Amino acid sequence: MRTLYDQQPNPASVPYFSIIVAVYNDWGPLERCLEALGGQQSAPPFEVIVVDDGSAEAAPESVRAWNRRFPLTVLRQPHRGIAGARNLGVQTSVGSVLVFTDADCELQSHCLWAVQAALLGFPQQNCFQLHLVSDRSSLIGRGEQLRLMSIQNQTLQPDGSIRYLNTAGFAIRRAYTRADGQLFDPAAERAEDTLLLAELIRRSQLPLFVPDAIVQHTIKLSWGECLLKDMRAAWREGRTYDMIAAKRVTVRMGDWARMKMMASMWKTASQPSLGRMAWLVVIVRRTVHWNVRFLYNALRRFRKPGREPVSGR
Repeated sequence: MRTLYDQQPNPASVPYFSIIVAVYNDWGPLERCLEALGGQQSAPPFEVIVVDDGSAEAAPESVRAWNRRFPLTVLRQPHRGIAGARNLGVQTSVGSVLVFTDADCELQSHCLWAVQAALLGFPQQNCFQLHLVSDRSSLIGRGEQLRLMSIQNQTLQPDGSIRYLNTAGFAIRRAYTRADGQLFDPAAERAEDTLLLAELIRRSQLPLFVPDAIVQHTIKLSWGECLLKDMRAAWREGRTYDMIAAKRVTVRMGDWARMKMMASMWKTASQPSLGRMAWLVVIVRRTVHWNVRFLYNALRRFRKPGREPVSGR
């Protein structure tokens, strides 16, 4: 059963943006996320919806205190997964544009201004992918920066749209969402944003890339914690890719495109701000991911003898 344990009343005027952040034991990083939101420059009015997806502890007072800077609603629900948490945020919010980010992300100071400019400049466009970067202060962070740069460059289309969707930084007009607020499929434990991308591809409505709307992702994990998280994510997203395959939509790169991207990463890694070790970080993490996905597919075939498995490609 949903419980609302802290809510700041909405102002008389409806905010332009509703910024939705799903949280699961991420109160420390969330403080920096909220601080970045409080530092937005030239931004239109916005509200922030924090959805606690069954964390071990309720939101600390320091988080709730941010309602002195901007309208803040904090919701708590039993642990159901990030898709359900974000849907609850959609259902509670009132802004005309929904902006999704993660607790460990920080919107740079002119990010919301840049999103608003894109919304006004492209009134026919409904979805917007923000520009994701990574904190380069650690080796894992530099590897993440190399990965994000390569994916966004590889999937950017000539018309400015992008065949990529990551809810660490994503905006969508409320008018383009379902009336019941079910934007994300609750059955998707992971990669719920990729499942949404598959639906947008099916509708021929790719997100528009907004290069000036910069969102920085910070990874504060050790090598072991990072690889363990990658393994869990790869396993849990297996079912989501089965759901995508059922839509008969291709969202993943083929082997040749993947090899070209890895070669491009090697060249990009020559930059002093990244380094060749960043490329090695990406290779190790992707190898772990591919091996877990291979195991998932192998076990799926074993569980369903005599049936042709659904390809995720």
